[in-house]
Amino acid sequence: MQAEFRQYHYPHTFVLESGVSLPEIDLAYQTWGQMNAAGDNVIWICHAFTGSQDVADWWQGLVGPGKLFNPENNFIICANILGSHYGSTGPLSTNPQTGEPYFHTFPDVTIRDVVNAFELLRQELGIHRIKTCIGGSMGGQQAVEWGIVNPELIQNLILVATNAVHSPWGVAFNESQRMAIELDKTWGESHPKAGIDGMKAARATALISYRNYETYQITQARQDHSLEKTLRAVSYQRYQGEKLAQRFNAYSYYILSKMMDSQDVGRNRGGIIPALKQIKSNTLVIGIKSDALFPIVEQEFLAKHIPGASFQVIDSLYGHDGFLIESGLMTKAIRLWQKLQLLEVNPMAEFFRELELL
Repeated sequence: MQAEFRQYHYPHTFVLESGVSLPEIDLAYQTWGQMNAAGDNVIWICHAFTGSQDVADWWQGLVGPGKLFNPENNFIICANILGSHYGSTGPLSTNPQTGEPYFHTFPDVTIRDVVNAFELLRQELGIHRIKTCIGGSMGGQQAVEWGIVNPELIQNLILVATNAVHSPWGVAFNESQRMAIELDKTWGESHPKAGIDGMKAARATALISYRNYETYQITQARQDHSLEKTLRAVSYQRYQGEKLAQRFNAYSYYILSKMMDSQDVGRNRGGIIPALKQIKSNTLVIGIKSDALFPIVEQEFLAKHIPGASFQVIDSLYGHDGFLIESGLMTKAIRLWQKLQLLEVNPMAEFFRELELL
């Protein structure tokens, strides 16, 4: 079953949380499967920092025929966020008011702005109920925000390796990356490749926070004691920077890092805890034991203050990136939660299932 690439054009002024306006916006998105007549089989997946709408590519362990999120019986959608690189309105898009790309004039966009744009797309597609909304990292920031913006919309909310407010620790990592981009001598120029070398250094910095000490000890260990060979960790950092430069741009990287920093569900809502208590979805919060960027205490906070939320921990070597890598553990955790949800709704369901197996 092939995913369908689509483009939604909103031809009206889109007012951002800051008060600045975009004259119009586009959202690129992909869908898999078909929405049923009842409209109750929608799975909306929110992508992370440099992710795209092609969720079957970056989360292939969870999405696809026979997998946890199966397009054979679900309507799966993932939209590229504002400011990103994959077809939605961003810094390389043409500003219709000037006829030139936005480049440095593209305004700051918040997580709440992204969710408000999702609301427009949802309405355009005639989606009145989302069976499951899931996101990890910055995708999780979008998902938790959406659960507050529209409490009646999402039946099941799955928040992975994310937070209610971005920590000073996380902001410091992001600012360090922006400083690297700013030091690129081309950053002040207006062309698609401006700041690209700075972005490579930024990505190398970010990668340290996505993994941890133990990860590097195992995956990038010294192979010998020679001074003549490049250390594996050195070549790995440079490779990751080059790899991102082949598919992303520094403007979007800069904008999205600030977007992550904007996460604060309590802003203009009377505080973080009152905001989280507005969520009505059945909620599963998943933390990764070795996560250094979004430490597990942040997921514990979410689970504590979202009414009725469940909490599970994944024990992974891969730190924050475990939510992308550990498909088996993620599937196991989510299926267990789904089973418990079913038993709460119908305590006899498991009894009859066991009878069928006899």
